Amino acid sequence: MDHHATTPLDPRVLEAMLPYFTLKFGNAASRSHRFGWEAEQAVEQARGQVARLIGAAPQEIVFTSGATESDNLALKGVAEAYGRGGHIITTAIEHKAVLDTCNTLEQRGCRVTRLPVGRDGLVDPGTVCAAIGERTVLVSMMYANNEVGTLQPVKEIGRICKERGVLFHTDAVQAVGKTPVDVEADNIDLLSISAHKMYGPKGVGALYVRRRNPPVRLTAQMDGGGHERGARAGTLNVPGIVGLGAAGAIAAREMAEESARLRRLRDRLRATLEAELDGVAVNGSIEHRLPHSLNMSFAGVEAEALMMGMSEVALSSGSACTSATIEPSYVLRAMGVDDQLAHCSIRFALGRFNTEQEVDYVAARAAEVVTKLRELSPAYEMVREAI
Repeated sequence: MDHHATTPLDPRVLEAMLPYFTLKFGNAASRSHRFGWEAEQAVEQARGQVARLIGAAPQEIVFTSGATESDNLALKGVAEAYGRGGHIITTAIEHKAVLDTCNTLEQRGCRVTRLPVGRDGLVDPGTVCAAIGERTVLVSMMYANNEVGTLQPVKEIGRICKERGVLFHTDAVQAVGKTPVDVEADNIDLLSISAHKMYGPKGVGALYVRRRNPPVRLTAQMDGGGHERGARAGTLNVPGIVGLGAAGAIAAREMAEESARLRRLRDRLRATLEAELDGVAVNGSIEHRLPHSLNMSFAGVEAEALMMGMSEVALSSGSACTSATIEPSYVLRAMGVDDQLAHCSIRFALGRFNTEQEVDYVAARAAEVVTKLRELSPAYEMVREAI
């Protein structure tokens, strides 16, 4: 139940990858013999599969080690290509890969505006428009939040950026493969992808970089060899790239049916918890949400205690990248959830291989553990009114 953190490798993806660990071991940059040609052909097939998933051209896909590198390349690459000291707009609820990169760029002379979000976790497009100035070079906003699952008004924000002549980047890690994404319809100029969030392997991702209307200039962040059309040096991870492509092709075929099934399971989980327990609330927009995502607060119950009470289930109290901290979620704080209630919040994220029986088990166990913990907690009645 923690598929926002990572997803299991789909067996069909593994099957596609296996030959490139053994017999098909060539370097995709070796163009003088069949081993290299074979690897290059596999990489280009994967490039096309990823491009089709998001409505891009294959030449616009740059393979990376994952979304963190893609985010760094997008933000730092644009900041350097369009002049140091520019202005970047982002939000307070971005993934740390974007927020920490923005912090670094501030130290290098960029100005960064971090826009607030509402209690529903959504950015008001009007605040984006108002924040854009003469020196604004980039707006970076995630497509879907990794903690609460809210889907931002990406299409409208992209339109505003296009009208104002500002580049638009989105960290779409949680969205690609789960909900339809179209870089043309959504007016996206740069988009980050990670394979392991969509039933592919860890350690590989991609960055979409628009080539026309307008062409995006990007300064490479790694030197050596001129790979990926000069955007990202380094020997390509052929098995990983094949896995990313295979995962993208499966998602393109099965997304609609899978999303409908997961939405039913998520709603079943929510309905059961709300029927069995009082003092619960959903965090983030109900309407604008990923189909498999649910973040709930259980008044009077510390998230860590709830997770320990049902340790056989993979759950999270926030982003996997900040799970070592005992601080309340910075995403929930930015949404206006008070610290006490934020400490009582759990992230459920269902996945491709979850069953209805598993959902019913998790709902029953959560209700059981919450009830027991509340019986032991004199603070419950005090915080119940916060819901």
